[in-house]
Amino acid sequence: MFHVSDFLIYCFITAYTPGANNLLSMSNAARLGFRRSFHFNLGILAGFAVVMSVCTLFSTTLYAYLPKVKIFMQLAGAAYMLYLAWKVWKSSADVEADSGKEASFLSGMLLQFANPKIYIYAITAMTLYILPVYHSTGTVIGFTVLLALIGASGSFVWALFGSAFCKFFSRHTKAVNLVMALLLVYCAVALFL
Repeated sequence: MFHVSDFLIYCFITAYTPGANNLLSMSNAARLGFRRSFHFNLGILAGFAVVMSVCTLFSTTLYAYLPKVKIFMQLAGAAYMLYLAWKVWKSSADVEADSGKEASFLSGMLLQFANPKIYIYAITAMTLYILPVYHSTGTVIGFTVLLALIGASGSFVWALFGSAFCKFFSRHTKAVNLVMALLLVYCAVALFL
């Protein structure tokens, strides 16, 4: 039996909790404004759709091999998140210093392939909620699109939050960068808990 409420709770909690996508979306929007960080978020959506599609196609196989693959995903993901934490911590305190740069579509898209959170999100949603109940290709494709939209929506919301509080962030850049960097370090550590 398909439990819609459990499925949606899982999806929204996973999509809206801090992670690489959400923290970088907020940081980019605070630095550049929502409009100039929009392409980055579209890249997240595109990358999310690709990763969700791949995970949908191979979720049964990946789930069988997850214990073997998980440690490599964790190590690569943690290393990348620690690198991002370092970049956020060292980012410029001067908002105008980055005013000519836009967060690119490609960087948002490529981030998805190194983000273990969405692999785990996709595999869990597919294997626990969708594939045990639904088997038609159309329905599975529909759920794939829904999972991608819900997952990527978190980055847009965090970008709006970053944009709305841009002046506050620019006055307290070092403190905000420290908090964002520590949240990324927490995300890296949480992969092993």
